[in-house]
Amino acid sequence: MQLSEQEIVRREKLSKLRELGINPYPAALYPVDATSKSIKNDFEEGKQVVISGRLMSRRIQGKASFAELQDSEGRIQVYFNRDEICSGDDKTHYNDVYKKLLDIGDIIGVEGELFTTQVGEKTVMVKNFSLLSKALRPLPLPKVDADGKVYDEFNDPELRYRQRYVDLVVNPSVKDTFIKRTKITNSIREFYNKRGYLEVETPILQPIPGGAAARPFLTHHNALNIPLYLRIANELYLKRLIVGGFDGVYEFSKDFRNEGMDRTHNPEFTVMELYVAYKDYNWMMETTEQLLEKIALDATGATKVTVGDNEIEFKAPYARVPILEAIKIHTGFDVAGMNEVELREVAQKLGIEVDDTMGVGKLIDEIFGEKCEHYYVQPTFITDYPKEMSPLTKEHRDNPALTERFELMVNGKELANAYSELNDPIDQRERFEEQLKLSEKGDDEAMFIDQDFLRALEYGMPPTSGIGIGIDRLVMLMTNNSSIQEVLFFPQMRPEKKQVELTEEEKVIMDLLKPVGEISLAELKSKAGLSGKKWDKSMKSLNKHGLLKVVVDGDNKNVQLV
Repeated sequence: MQLSEQEIVRREKLSKLRELGINPYPAALYPVDATSKSIKNDFEEGKQVVISGRLMSRRIQGKASFAELQDSEGRIQVYFNRDEICSGDDKTHYNDVYKKLLDIGDIIGVEGELFTTQVGEKTVMVKNFSLLSKALRPLPLPKVDADGKVYDEFNDPELRYRQRYVDLVVNPSVKDTFIKRTKITNSIREFYNKRGYLEVETPILQPIPGGAAARPFLTHHNALNIPLYLRIANELYLKRLIVGGFDGVYEFSKDFRNEGMDRTHNPEFTVMELYVAYKDYNWMMETTEQLLEKIALDATGATKVTVGDNEIEFKAPYARVPILEAIKIHTGFDVAGMNEVELREVAQKLGIEVDDTMGVGKLIDEIFGEKCEHYYVQPTFITDYPKEMSPLTKEHRDNPALTERFELMVNGKELANAYSELNDPIDQRERFEEQLKLSEKGDDEAMFIDQDFLRALEYGMPPTSGIGIGIDRLVMLMTNNSSIQEVLFFPQMRPEKKQVELTEEEKVIMDLLKPVGEISLAELKSKAGLSGKKWDKSMKSLNKHGLLKVVVDGDNKNVQLV
């Protein structure tokens, strides 16, 4: 393992601490009785406190020093005075341990007394301190020059997502997103629990991946010698519980889909699914409006939420638009009753890429997604989907070609999907068989036939309405984040590239490229200001290590960050 100069120095300090008889990673409980927030909120001059946290800054002036300690609730100023800490002749604890052997990022415990500085800062006068954990890597803390310009901010998205533990330390505001995420899930639980619905758990490893049209992850169970799938949805298991006699069940489900990754998709994601007996999709629309209005109030304090350049109003009621009507409005094509060939022709006229594996349902879904979805910024229920799109949904009571289904669109994306659930076992079997035909045509997202679920329906499932709400997307909306990676503690990432030691010339090029991602070759070369030989050598090395690439487009040459 190659260590930086700072990492070598910190390991040397670690050895010196041990030589002084100080355990840099003690096992004993540390009796914390206060936090930075509680000290500020309930401040009493002279009060004795015990706090702990990371050393984030310090200003040493001989035998005295002001420093900042950061805990889970913020920062507090602490004051180290040599004579307060070392009352006897031995000044080692201050002169050597504090001044020379502690570093920014170390976790320490402080026993002290509260006082207010001459400038009015609430501060802890340190009477004693203990090292609780020595940090062997330096934190990437930003620096501010005399002109107020900030350098070395830890704001590279890839590094932030890959090293979330560092991100949370040096960018404390990131915590607010995840605190709000918990408020959102607690708000949902409170809403459903008050109505008597039961929170349950269903299997993640499933013999048949059902409940959605998606490509699953496949694994193998050695003891049983059978293939198993990570669930793509928990719908069919929750409906089994409705068959079993529960009137209302819900689950916060980790689902897994072996599909693409982008700013709104992660292969592992969280969905809340609810199923309530003796209800239909009209009732579910009204209930969903009430739920989202409550979530917005609980999470943000208002029903209007700012998302990018849009202000979204979550106060009920929401518009309701049939999907075929939406397509007609936004494309000019009336696709109602069209067969597969006709729909494929419409898609091609609209410039939508299609293939022979796509049936009626997928073609309509593609047309709506490409040409209509983005128009629905304010919460809108898109309703009454064709039967081919909805193999688990009850036939529409007024039109047998449609189903009683809605998707809730917010900010141009699907947030929720809900049905009047299909409970006719014969109809359900026929729908599954249609899905099997799609699978045989090459559609790897078509549903499997779940024989046990069909058996459950044959015992009788009451009329039921169900909904799935994407929690990650909901949190994105409530926290004004445009990327799903911002609302997941640990999003899925590509394998980490082996760290490459760059020359000074290579660093110059990368520092110019990183903020913009892409730049013309001529402009980059001009800004780098390197000699021809150094430029050629650096560019060749960076390309070899896969850090950048040169893209030729006609007469233009651009350099892209990889």
